[in-house]
Amino acid sequence: MILRYRTVLLIFTLVFGVIILRLFYWQVVKASELSKLGQIQYGQSIKIEPIRGEIETSDHFPIAANKISYIVFANPKEIKNKEETIKILSQRLDLNQASVSAQLSLDLFWVPLARGVDSGLRSEIEKANIPGVGFEQEFERLYPEASMAANLLGFVGRDEGGSSKGYSGLEGYWDRLLRGKEGSAVQIRDAIGRPILARVNSDEPFGTDGSSLILHLERGLQFLAEKKLKEGVERYGASGGMVGIMDPKTGAILAMANFPSFDPQEYSKYSDDLYKNSFISNLYEPGSTFKPLVVSAAFNEKLLTPTSRCPICTGPISVGGYDLHTWNDEYYPNSTMLEVIQHSDNIGMVYVARKLGVERMTKYLDKFGIGELTGIDLEGESVPHIKPENLWYEADLATAGFGQGISVTPIELLTAFSSIANKGVMMEPHVVAAVKDENGKITKIPPKEIGRPISEATAKVMTEVLVNAVSKGEAKWAKIPGYRVAGKTGTASIPIEGKYDPNKTIASFIGFAPVDEPKFAMLVILDRPTARIYGAETAAPVFFSIARDLLTHFGIPPDE
Repeated sequence: MILRYRTVLLIFTLVFGVIILRLFYWQVVKASELSKLGQIQYGQSIKIEPIRGEIETSDHFPIAANKISYIVFANPKEIKNKEETIKILSQRLDLNQASVSAQLSLDLFWVPLARGVDSGLRSEIEKANIPGVGFEQEFERLYPEASMAANLLGFVGRDEGGSSKGYSGLEGYWDRLLRGKEGSAVQIRDAIGRPILARVNSDEPFGTDGSSLILHLERGLQFLAEKKLKEGVERYGASGGMVGIMDPKTGAILAMANFPSFDPQEYSKYSDDLYKNSFISNLYEPGSTFKPLVVSAAFNEKLLTPTSRCPICTGPISVGGYDLHTWNDEYYPNSTMLEVIQHSDNIGMVYVARKLGVERMTKYLDKFGIGELTGIDLEGESVPHIKPENLWYEADLATAGFGQGISVTPIELLTAFSSIANKGVMMEPHVVAAVKDENGKITKIPPKEIGRPISEATAKVMTEVLVNAVSKGEAKWAKIPGYRVAGKTGTASIPIEGKYDPNKTIASFIGFAPVDEPKFAMLVILDRPTARIYGAETAAPVFFSIARDLLTHFGIPPDE
């Protein structure tokens, strides 16, 4: 009898112990998992996308802003008349009926039908009073000036997860700052799937809205650069063109234009090739606009002066099996260095390059930042490859002297050239002047010095050489009366299949003004002009047309 009681007691004890263990397992060990399963049944985790920061010009005009739009969604379980609903939504949203039908056939509480719907279309759909159809607010990128500065701005698309993401230009480079921090919440639904409330996920709060960017870019100057560039490309039959305008004292980008361009609001309608900012990504051989850097190096090393004579400028010369000529087959025996730049004499530049030698040439390429990223705050900057010193041949040195056989990006050349305007000091180019956080606090970005390739004395001498080139060189006809402008033309041959195309060129002009207190340095490039092929006849008039308006804009009186 006692044995039987003990047996029964033992069985009850074991059963009770098993129950306790199971309860512990489900309520403690599996508690988190069960909680998530429960949330799935009556709630859904939703993303809370922050408001993207705006991008403003220096006059605080937003050239990249936001507008409210809506996601149209449906709860298939609430749809009463499926066929009628499909018909109405496909017509109003301009969607294929089959795609709407497929979405409404899903066994889900929430399916997206369209996004980017404006408030007017939302009102139309609401008037139809369709059960099971609702709207979620979102923010869509808006570009009030359409294609203005599009290649500099970039655009906003969607990543693989459906979140907003910036691509190219400022939108890409500053994306993390602009888009802010995403939050999340749990959308609670009733028994038939209707949303009734949302509670914040304590582990991932609402997040923060994005910061805004205030640019150095001047809207009027950007409009001017784009207008004059387009006119120049069309007038001279070029395949495209670029303009960059910089404050040489600070590195601030005042305008940067590409043509052709695209509309960032409708970016998907354009070829991917148009998205890139050619001014920071295109590699090209600069031709004669490179000569001021080479001559500056020789002056800085005290190897030559403006009055030094060229003993080999009597005619064509042979270097490494190649015959080298001047651009127009005219020769000026015993020219001074002042005249070599004035006539854009390739033979004179071979002499300068030989005086420098490979070691000093590569040293100054490095000092001028050639072959390195400039650090500009835009996505997509390219960097050219410069051969190491031990791989240079005699012909490499000679042709580098007049800007052929060596590649640069336009921003690289403009940055290096601006050091001549800025007393030998090279500044990092930058587009953003300040960042404004979600609370309105503004943090300015200070100018940054990145090198001193030449002395102040050399820069002063080189400036006068370049003023002479404008006043007496092949582009003197385009000069602005009454103003001293320092500059240089460029007509670069285009390499094709191991040789240079005899009929196609890249025409350019680079310069700065006013020479005593420069307000701007500018580079104009026309790609493959057909009406005329030389920089003096194409890029130079575009440069001076813009420069004339810049001098007026800055209120600079004549100085000559």
